[in-house]
Amino acid sequence: MKLGFIGTGKIASSVISGVCKSKIKFRQIIVSPRNKRIANNLKKKFKKVSIAKNNQDVINKSNWIFLSVTPKVGDKIIKDLKFKSNQIIISFISTINLSQLKKMIKVKSKIIRAIPLPPISIKKGPVPIYPPNRQVKIFFDKIGSTIEIKNEKLSTNFWSTSGMMASYYELLRVMSDWLIKKGIKRKDAQRYITSLFLALSKDAVINSKKDLKHLVKESQTPKGLNEQGLKEMTKKNVYKSVVYSLNSIYKRLNN
Repeated sequence: MKLGFIGTGKIASSVISGVCKSKIKFRQIIVSPRNKRIANNLKKKFKKVSIAKNNQDVINKSNWIFLSVTPKVGDKIIKDLKFKSNQIIISFISTINLSQLKKMIKVKSKIIRAIPLPPISIKKGPVPIYPPNRQVKIFFDKIGSTIEIKNEKLSTNFWSTSGMMASYYELLRVMSDWLIKKGIKRKDAQRYITSLFLALSKDAVINSKKDLKHLVKESQTPKGLNEQGLKEMTKKNVYKSVVYSLNSIYKRLNN
């Protein structure tokens, strides 16, 4: 099996890294030359990665095609590319839905929308896919955790939450910088904050079958530090602003 990537940004390079570190059986990964720096780095790092002449060359040489470009670029280039009906096409493009992709691609190939995130490079994280597809599920299960969605409108909810990734990292940065300003070395501050949130996330995953409100309750003691932190952030409408941002992203995705 030959895997082709149109677009060589952060998501594409993360998926490629995850695939090359996994037990997925493939003959070759062909990447487009769009981002020369990333493409060359991937080629140097992984012996099965090669760089195509152009986007059509990626399609001509591949069995599976991964569309990993921005919506603006996708609107511009996809309609002019010639795909094959026996190819599986997996789109990482957030605001181009399945019916739009079918019109652009023209041939009756299998088209799947997927939402991988950068941690897939270390074989971590959920990957929602629509529509359900056994082959694609098996593929992503080897580099993450696949979630099959049967309704495309519901998949928009997952796209919306994926738009909060930078906000999460910004929280880590703000807390780390606060420690640094209090005299902690940057290396120690960042190691502490990232390790703390890793531990909290792992605990949340272990307890994910419970309602998360139980973790909120169990992490507080009456008049304790966590109760204070929660009350003050709630009073400042921090959590309402999270919902506001999610609704705003959701609205953009549905326009």
